[in-house]
Amino acid sequence: MSTPSTASLSIRRLTTRDLSACADLSEDRSWPREEHKWGLLLTAGTGYGIDDPGGGLVAACVVTAYGPQDQPELAAIGMVLVSERHARQGIGRRLMRQVMADLGTTSLTLHATPYGRPLYEELGFKAVGRVEMVRGHFTPSGPEPEVPTRPATAEDLPAILRLDEEVFGPDRTHMITRLPAFADQLRVAEVDGRITGYAAAWPNMDTHVVGPLIARDTQTAKALIASLAARTDGPLRTDIDVRHEELLAWVKERGLTSTSFNAVMTYGIGELPGDWTRRFAPLTVAAG
Repeated sequence: MSTPSTASLSIRRLTTRDLSACADLSEDRSWPREEHKWGLLLTAGTGYGIDDPGGGLVAACVVTAYGPQDQPELAAIGMVLVSERHARQGIGRRLMRQVMADLGTTSLTLHATPYGRPLYEELGFKAVGRVEMVRGHFTPSGPEPEVPTRPATAEDLPAILRLDEEVFGPDRTHMITRLPAFADQLRVAEVDGRITGYAAAWPNMDTHVVGPLIARDTQTAKALIASLAARTDGPLRTDIDVRHEELLAWVKERGLTSTSFNAVMTYGIGELPGDWTRRFAPLTVAAG
């Protein structure tokens, strides 16, 4: 029996029932399985996949849209993966073209590895920034920022959502309201009864990922990271906008080391909306 051409394999929507297959595909490309993250993305976003007739997935990606449901203002594309056996056959390009066609005039963003960047540039994406992934055990050193932080409560959610939209730009209520269940920690910085920043730490394999990290200033961002680190024994990982040089130097002085850089790319928009000066790290690079 002949094997169907990959060009004839249809693209379909993924659901949470495909979580294990998505994790298997990650593992096939030597990425971590990241089932916890896949679960969030498939629930809050829209998954695209191509089935392998032999079982599993040939390719997958997830789109997380922000703003009004009927006309999103921005959509983040992430977890673009093609199995090793089917790599370099144009499948990733085909999948991306389908996603872009479905999203129409919606502005797009993604974080590109050096390996994936040429494809995205071919499709018309432009690099507008860069993030640095840092990882390691956080070790306090010297006086820490004296910005008060505390665990977030249900009563804080409206203020967190207002701050998030002010800084991020498009409304992402459907993602932020999932943080209390998704993250092991959700903390806020508060000054004179006003929330000036918030951050989450969520489990991902053997690390806790810090994200999102939104703060009034660098001192507030430092305080939030320190408060999260003080309440976990494992290594931290986060992806910091390289323009936040002071914060990057500070976390490196406390044990985190650089592991990689990703390009922040956009399509249909010159710069990302919102206020980058208060946006220190994304929830995850897959969802912006």
